[in-house]
Amino acid sequence: MKALILVDIQNDFTPTGTLSVPEGDQVVPVVNKIMDKFGLVVATQDWHPPDHKSFAVHHDKDPGEIIMLNGIEQILWPVHCVQGSVGAELVAGLNSKGIAKVFQKGMDREVDSYSGFFDNDHKTATGLGDYLKEQGVDEVYITGLALDVCVKFTALDANSLGFKTKVVVDATRAVNINAGDGDRAIADMKAVGIEPVMSGDV
Repeated sequence: MKALILVDIQNDFTPTGTLSVPEGDQVVPVVNKIMDKFGLVVATQDWHPPDHKSFAVHHDKDPGEIIMLNGIEQILWPVHCVQGSVGAELVAGLNSKGIAKVFQKGMDREVDSYSGFFDNDHKTATGLGDYLKEQGVDEVYITGLALDVCVKFTALDANSLGFKTKVVVDATRAVNINAGDGDRAIADMKAVGIEPVMSGDV
């Protein structure tokens, strides 16, 4: 069975959010259009405590600066997707009725979680991988925000867990902290066998 994974389609990643992804809201109609082509649709949700150590404000630094956090290189971000906040909610226009289960991530203040499958130190799993396998899923299509961060790392982990992995390019957008990050993310994914596709080909 093939499943659709919606990565972090949340208010704070839209153009009016605190960690705005350019055109981030434009993935919603594309995702809604393809949801009924899948036997299973799941979503991930960034769900940070207010004191999460990936927030630049807690280090007296600017977003985009890089620090070492518990032995892992960490990009510092604006405060975003705080548990219970409007910014952490799934975007209102998203067809949430079609989502079977939502997997929350980034809840440990000491480690960030880009992937929908694991924290960045790979010590803690969200349960998404086991759930998909229990449902008989062997192929995943990944959409959402942002292409060059959470979509990329979710796809890389899906691939490493043995799922045939595709990224729906027109159903994702890049944050592009550095120019070209989105293009590099696609190249990195293709290099390990992840296939970029368009929504019309799903």
